[in-house]
Amino acid sequence: MNALELQNVCIAYGTTTILDQLNLTLRSGEMLYLVGKSGEGKSTLIKALIGEIPLSGLKAEVQGVDLLTLDRSQRAGLRRRLGVIFQDFQLLSDRTVEGNLDFVLTATGWKEGGAKAQRIEEVLAQVGLEGKQKDWPHRLSGGEQQRLSVGRALLNKPGLLLADEPTGQLDPDSSEEILGLLVEINLRGTALIMSTHDYLTIDRFPARVVRCAGGSLTDLGGILFDSGGQGQNQNSKASEAEHASGLSPDTIPEI
Repeated sequence: MNALELQNVCIAYGTTTILDQLNLTLRSGEMLYLVGKSGEGKSTLIKALIGEIPLSGLKAEVQGVDLLTLDRSQRAGLRRRLGVIFQDFQLLSDRTVEGNLDFVLTATGWKEGGAKAQRIEEVLAQVGLEGKQKDWPHRLSGGEQQRLSVGRALLNKPGLLLADEPTGQLDPDSSEEILGLLVEINLRGTALIMSTHDYLTIDRFPARVVRCAGGSLTDLGGILFDSGGQGQNQNSKASEAEHASGLSPDTIPEI
């Protein structure tokens, strides 16, 4: 099963068409950068993929869920198959780290308290936030808040992560850590779509690139060389990710 399939898809607000004739397939475990200027529809596409904006067309499936027939009652089921990471974190300020994660587990159908506590512990270890369960989000650094956002997205072991400008509000060092963490998760088998304006990121961690412009998508294929003209293969990408995230393969379990 592909992680994503779009065929002749249109996304519109009322009578205004934002994106049209979209054709895109993302294989399971594949990584894709979504690039384009602000206002060209990158965030709109991500919102459509999580069921927040209706779309039309011949086929629109995400993790096996048909978006063309999706209704409000089915959104929770879709969210269990996806992980979403936002630029502005979107954490609950009135809940602790543990409370933020517990809220998502409860909303997606987890009942047993022991199982929830175990999953929260696993996820915090996966994103390098061990022992932070009782901390409040405002006490965390920007990088730690985004690590928590990544952990929240991983709670239900999704097959696809959608990251909308995940480093847009971070300093360079924190950005490097988050990018390394996301790439490392992708290398463990989770498909990833990441919107970005940062072409240096694409040079550092090469992957397939799709441009969003003029109301359509253009597949630019893979970026094979970094800014210095040196080729990178999958192994160098993995090594870069391990270094940037500050986590070794042994500290990031299979998901």
